[in-house]
Amino acid sequence: MKFTKLAALLLFVSVVSAQSKEGYWDNVRSTNETLGISSGKRKSIKTADFPEGTTEIVYRISLLDDNQKLSSSLVSVLKAIPDPTGISQGSAGAIFLLSTITGSDKCKYAVFTNEKDALEYEKSGVLKNACIVQDNPVNKEAKLLSANSKCLAARTKNLWFVFESTNWVMNEKVVLEVVPWIDYKLSSGWNTDTKKEVVSLCKSLDVTSSVAKKDLFCGVFLDMITEAYSYKDFKSLIQQERAKVVESFSEKALIKTGETKALVVSAKNEALQLFTKGKKQEAINLLQNTLDKNNSGVAADYNLLGRFYLLTRQFDKAMEVFSIAQQKDAANLAVKLNLAHTYLFKNEFSKAKEIYKQYKNQNISANVSWVQQTKADFQEFEKNGLNNSRFKRVLNIIE
Repeated sequence: MKFTKLAALLLFVSVVSAQSKEGYWDNVRSTNETLGISSGKRKSIKTADFPEGTTEIVYRISLLDDNQKLSSSLVSVLKAIPDPTGISQGSAGAIFLLSTITGSDKCKYAVFTNEKDALEYEKSGVLKNACIVQDNPVNKEAKLLSANSKCLAARTKNLWFVFESTNWVMNEKVVLEVVPWIDYKLSSGWNTDTKKEVVSLCKSLDVTSSVAKKDLFCGVFLDMITEAYSYKDFKSLIQQERAKVVESFSEKALIKTGETKALVVSAKNEALQLFTKGKKQEAINLLQNTLDKNNSGVAADYNLLGRFYLLTRQFDKAMEVFSIAQQKDAANLAVKLNLAHTYLFKNEFSKAKEIYKQYKNQNISANVSWVQQTKADFQEFEKNGLNNSRFKRVLNIIE
């Protein structure tokens, strides 16, 4: 006998203290209203706003006599029921949903998803588009409404209850309690549609065009955004904040998916555009910082950075970067030609001459010879104010 009592006590404690990892009953944004209804009349009431992530609601209706009070609120009763399945499956917790104290009065009621239909019913008694109609007078009632019910299917933010008194002599007192169940994941505001917005944003990024596994990259990017922000907070970011967040998470996603080369490619393209527009130092800083943070830069990436330094008369830095490029690819003739140019501008002509002469009969690429590229480079240098009296001498050596 003692064992039975102890087991029952432990069971009760486990039910009361149980908590769900999937969601919670929101006792802060619940509805608890007492209405006075004149005899034979109807009266409507709007629930509190249902929070983001509401997937079910429980409502309880209790009619009380003048001196009666509820023994316990619906919120306190639901503490013993860890999740909506405890109600929908008719578990022990559901027995206690109904109020143990009720009066002798009864009422009819209907539930609506919009105010217009509710007010029309309140004034004229014409029922239109009600999601619940209780035509049999009751003095107490409790129900669970799930996401697939008519009342919640349209993701409504409120419900309107309209009560009709069946007491033709005295006024009635109706207590309405509504408690929403909040799904942790959905409360963030992220659903299929909102997630698609982030995926579209990811696919529109310049860096994504250089990524090999685009779906994987955008999937990781999506996870990072949804873990860090609710949908509402993400949408509330001002343009500058959002740009910073997107840049940060795209870089992290590239690293996590092993696509850091795409980051370098994107930075290189952007740096070229900046340099062409005359924002030369900005271009240099962007490419230099990107290469410093990533180990995936190849000879061509460092060759471009060295070229930027060369065209802005930063010859020592150019030499340093071209040397790194040569370590990445010792056979890259574009790098070797830029090294020769740098020696020329540093007035180390003998070193420059040796390189110019050594490769004069080779091609930089399939369609461009060493001589052709040298002439094109000298023209670009002169266009950028980089003149050197030994240009003609070099051309005489290689032609």
